[in-house]
Amino acid sequence: MKERRQISVNAEGFDLANPPDGFTDDPFPFYDALLRDAPVLPQPDGSLLICRHADLDRIYRDTTLFSSDKKKVFAPKYGAGSPLFEHHTTSLVFSDPPLHTRVRKIMTSALTPRAIAQMEPGLIATVDHLLDTMADRNEADLIEDFAASIPIQIIGNLLDVPMAERGPLRDWSLAILGALEPVLSAEQLAAGHRAVEEFKAYLSGLIARRRTSPGDIETDVLTRLIRGEGAEGGLSEVELIQNCIFILNAGHETTTNLIGNGLALLHDYPEQKRRLLEAPELIKPAIEEMLRFRSPNQLGNRETTAEVEIGGHRVPAGTNLHLVIGAANRDPEVFENPEVFDIARSPNRHLAFAGGPHVCVGLTLARLEGRIAIERFLCRFPDYRLLPGRVPGGRIRFRGYAALPARLR
Repeated sequence: MKERRQISVNAEGFDLANPPDGFTDDPFPFYDALLRDAPVLPQPDGSLLICRHADLDRIYRDTTLFSSDKKKVFAPKYGAGSPLFEHHTTSLVFSDPPLHTRVRKIMTSALTPRAIAQMEPGLIATVDHLLDTMADRNEADLIEDFAASIPIQIIGNLLDVPMAERGPLRDWSLAILGALEPVLSAEQLAAGHRAVEEFKAYLSGLIARRRTSPGDIETDVLTRLIRGEGAEGGLSEVELIQNCIFILNAGHETTTNLIGNGLALLHDYPEQKRRLLEAPELIKPAIEEMLRFRSPNQLGNRETTAEVEIGGHRVPAGTNLHLVIGAANRDPEVFENPEVFDIARSPNRHLAFAGGPHVCVGLTLARLEGRIAIERFLCRFPDYRLLPGRVPGGRIRFRGYAALPARLR
């Protein structure tokens, strides 16, 4: 077990918009202190940090008192009517019924257990091809050469994006999701707006082609979205385009981080890696523990629709809540020895995929991608070793690596 730093946190001393030194690189000691000293913490801008597992679970399940609509929050952040504002207020994750209901029904009708099972052979082939390519060099960046390549191909297949046209997808995704950070530079904001505009232009052409030549209705999510399969009432052109962007973004960043974080954790906790190699049937609980211990998505948001009590605090209507998933997944009221990375942990009621009606629509696919990627990587390169030069992602909301150099044998 790694030594834990003790951090003193109080209501005056922790501001998510101006985090203390060391928080971005290693937020977990701060999360532990917040859980211990200030699990519901007012922020200088009037918002609240919410850290307890029970509070997050309650908020996720109650869509009446806690709204996902972010128009009021995002208008001053991005500019009302701007590209980022249009995207993030139209996509599934930041919407309420009836839009959320319509879009979710269409997506879930396409991501059935049967449809996901049909993706497995293609996923295995993609992973094996990447492993073959890396084996020829014996050194690789486990993000660029492996983790980031898998979800791009899988989501590209879901939307049936031609292989030759997938090059810009990752950069667009990183720029748009990067704009969800609590504080943005002018450069990050401009890059996010530009990425939305370029992505929209590309998708407009792709959708026009798909309307003329529809794909397989059983497997092509874009064709199902165009036709409105699985829900009454189709999507407007704006809703269609923005939710295609959402599918790519949601499926790319989080799965990349799951795979990269998982391989880094197994390297950093060699006794757990050895345990998994000796008992490969532990891969499923191992994936769940990776999701808990280093959640790819560390923060969520809701807005109160009426005055409500949370953890002894009276919270006015219209208050923005920061749901600290990374802290809730270390709550000692729910997890025994939460600071311990244990690949056989059971039960494991983590909130890495959120919960309630907004639980991640692609969680089954993400788990499948993580399992196959890490399982087959370990089988191929059981003695891999990370090299100096790993680069943290540098974000607060999304936790992962920008680079993870490794020697494979």
